[in-house]
Amino acid sequence: MFKKVKAIAFYCIPIVVMIGLIPFVSNDYLLAGIYILFSIALLSFKREKNDLLAFFFGFVVITISEGFFVSTGAETFLSRSFLGLMPIWLPFLWAHAFVAIKRSLRILDK
Repeated sequence: MFKKVKAIAFYCIPIVVMIGLIPFVSNDYLLAGIYILFSIALLSFKREKNDLLAFFFGFVVITISEGFFVSTGAETFLSRSFLGLMPIWLPFLWAHAFVAIKRSLRILDK
């Protein structure tokens, strides 16, 4: 069981770091670039089936979902560098999280 927790933490800790960078990197495009580098590292490390599908699915679904939330007033963002609705880094963060969730579920399923 500890081995599973350790493996899942391996995928979750980078997300915590990514979120922790938000107050320190004020340029949305730079932060998006950093997130892309994190995601390249994730997708390059022990490549698994359907990782790219999960990444792009997460990117598209979250972009649509966040767009809906913003348009209904459920969420607001000070930065609207992507489609005039949200920070450009947000879909990359969620796409990365989708891959981490997919891999974590695979670990739990073993």
